Amino acid sequence: MENQSFRYQTLVHREWVDYNGHMNDSAYAVVFSIAVDRLIDFIGLDADARDSLSYTMFTLETHICYLQEAHENEELHVTMQLLDTDAKRMHVFFYLTNNENEILATSEQMLMGMDTLQGKPAPFPEPVVTKVQKIWSEHNQLELPKQAGRRIGIKKKKE
Repeated sequence: MENQSFRYQTLVHREWVDYNGHMNDSAYAVVFSIAVDRLIDFIGLDADARDSLSYTMFTLETHICYLQEAHENEELHVTMQLLDTDAKRMHVFFYLTNNENEILATSEQMLMGMDTLQGKPAPFPEPVVTKVQKIWSEHNQLELPKQAGRRIGIKKKKE
């Protein structure tokens, strides 16, 4: 079976570095947003397919965890684990790593397929279904990432 691995690579651009000397939090969101665009292409929805199928993907929700700093010109790698899927949605988890394979950040996202003519959610077109199912067949037995499903809150100590 062909490997269904997704990978996106970039560098920390100078304009992404903030007054603290490392990549700004908004730049992590940019990297993950570009990774979503590349993932959409990867599953068969490149610009031509989006146009011919009148179909695209929207991001419904995202949760970023910042784990380590990234610095100017540092090489960044984004990989993806498919946590779940149905007829029109993908629950994805992105890992942002450096060349040492250290996890710098993660992004958990819910993506939904959209019929662009009707402006509403719709099931994936057949070529996309096939690709997503191939990815799912490789990912459905993987361990849930540590950061997946987290919620924001201040833990209170019991007195």
